[in-house]
Amino acid sequence: MIHDPTDWLCINTIRTLAMDAVEQAHSGHPGAPMALAPVAYQLWQQELRFDPTFPIWPNRDRFVLSNGHASMLLYSLLHLTGVRRVTSEYGVEDQLAVALEDIKKFRQLDSSTPGHPEYRWTSGVETTTGPLGQGVSNSVGMAMASRWLASYFNRPGFELFDYDVWAICGDGDLMEGVASEAASIAGHLKLPNLCWVYDSNHISIDGSTSLAFTEDVGKRFEAYGWRVLHVADANDLDALSQAFRTFKQDRGLPTLIIVRSEIGWGAPKKQGTASAHGEPLGEEEIKGAKRKYGWPEDAKFLVPDGVRERFTERMGERGKKLRTEWEARFAEYQKQHPELADQLQRMQRRELPEGWDKELPTFPADAKGAATRETSGKVLNALAKNYPWLVGGSADLNPSTKTYLSFSGAMKPGDHSGRNVHFGVREHAMGSIVNGLALSKVRPYSATFLIFSDYERPAIRLSALMELPAIHIFTHDSIGLGEDGPTHQPVEQLASLRVIPGVIVIRPADANEVTEAWRVIAPLKHDPVVLVLTRQAVPTLDRTKYAPASGLAKGAYVLADSEGTPEVILIGTGSEVSLCLQAYEQLKSEGVKARVVSMPSWELFERQDEAYREQVLPSSVRARVAVEKAAAFGWERWVGLRGAVIGMRSFGASAPLKALLQKFGFTVENVVKVAREVMEQAKK
Repeated sequence: MIHDPTDWLCINTIRTLAMDAVEQAHSGHPGAPMALAPVAYQLWQQELRFDPTFPIWPNRDRFVLSNGHASMLLYSLLHLTGVRRVTSEYGVEDQLAVALEDIKKFRQLDSSTPGHPEYRWTSGVETTTGPLGQGVSNSVGMAMASRWLASYFNRPGFELFDYDVWAICGDGDLMEGVASEAASIAGHLKLPNLCWVYDSNHISIDGSTSLAFTEDVGKRFEAYGWRVLHVADANDLDALSQAFRTFKQDRGLPTLIIVRSEIGWGAPKKQGTASAHGEPLGEEEIKGAKRKYGWPEDAKFLVPDGVRERFTERMGERGKKLRTEWEARFAEYQKQHPELADQLQRMQRRELPEGWDKELPTFPADAKGAATRETSGKVLNALAKNYPWLVGGSADLNPSTKTYLSFSGAMKPGDHSGRNVHFGVREHAMGSIVNGLALSKVRPYSATFLIFSDYERPAIRLSALMELPAIHIFTHDSIGLGEDGPTHQPVEQLASLRVIPGVIVIRPADANEVTEAWRVIAPLKHDPVVLVLTRQAVPTLDRTKYAPASGLAKGAYVLADSEGTPEVILIGTGSEVSLCLQAYEQLKSEGVKARVVSMPSWELFERQDEAYREQVLPSSVRARVAVEKAAAFGWERWVGLRGAVIGMRSFGASAPLKALLQKFGFTVENVVKVAREVMEQAKK
């Protein structure tokens, strides 16, 4: 293929914008964009199916910059291709997502060009990247979503979904364990629409990657079940095109393209060195690089004539044609398959289908009760039958977490139509893949034991940062595990999840609170949820005697009360609510005015107005006791300085449950004793 000078003019524009932006910000990573500009240019211009004038077209190819420190590579592309800004209500404005002024404000407060790409902040950014390994792992979820969407929505003559997922990654991404987990799943599932372009520049912050990374990455990926291709020079546009075409023409496996590059390409002294990675090049190096590119040395943020036009005439026109053809096809699809078309539109807007809650169960009072993981499994299956794009699975724990959808099959190699996902023992990748599914507008859930939330935590944090309605189900929620011992008994996990901004943590007390929890979860559009469930049975409360479980929607509610102002308030979550009720009944029999507050979700309670919060926890009542089989940390905000917390101040122990409850004070006698103590303290 003959490449005219305008191609290299475009490539060097990407390079110089990146250098100039980092230099002006006095911060950033110029080297990777300089090296990868030809790779990204060729991919976007020749292959990427993307319409900059409508960047939320459902069947667009997804592009993920996993090595997010190279963000100026993506911002340059978004600017030069003219990607339009999308509103929070999914409207597309006739305004650039990244204007030249935004590039000049790289890494500045409130700019649309933050240090690492952020989903929902900059239109055209498909996922938030920066923590290495996360982007490529998200891309696996995106590729799974494409295949699942095709199986569900496509009909003869109507191929609505067949998009590919492209991810550029670096040495750091492929050192991270989460990327290995995700690559293993992708290879197992034989995802034919997934391509990772690996920028092998052999440089990290410490210096040469040979300091710590000497494996044969290609052989590793072949062992995962990937096809591996090689491009010896990142500046070889023909070789890049050939590799991209091979991926698209020879389907059957996910593809890794290993591209050898020189970080900081063109910089006279810093090319190929660690100093080109994470710091501005300096004025002299920039001038030297611009001379290498045949660029005016003193020009800054220059976009020569013909560059934007070249992107428009190739990528822009191709994307617009594909998008308008898709819209015409969808218009006919609406006529022939109106129900499916309605579902697709709802899914894209994160809206629920009609009748989604019509089979949610109500459970009769039962003193013996059931584990909330058991009742959640029943509610999940009832919900999923009327919520077709609710998809998920567990990290090899379906029999324990009760999260298998009994009416559906599982995703498997060559058949990605199932709604159950076997993630294997890969909690970190599971969380990241779930984020990728959510980014594709599928409603996903994951499941494992609460103790392993530590493995999934980085992905949960990113789901909150991106405002994704991912559902993270955690069972085996306390020392209630008993004999499994402290390695499996979560203590600090609840507190650590509650401190993540934007995450809603829900720990329901009984079967009907579980139903209400799912009733709250399903309509959420921008909030990730952590649903925390018991392994052991808890009583199903008599709601003719106590307040209805619908109070869960407000995060906390008065479950049992006294006549007049209470003398003491007992606050519980999860399995400890029934313990509080037993203590309440004893105190009541002894003439004490007590109140029980079920507080399944701090976050939902905090969203209520001050009047409601005062109604539930009146400030005049200082005698308060919180009861939770978890770290006591944080409860002081609800019990105050004169209150008490019956919680965990150490790790658990391996013993039968009854012995553990006695040892750590989770007994009726102890709750009553502590209640009387705080009542006395409040009088002083």
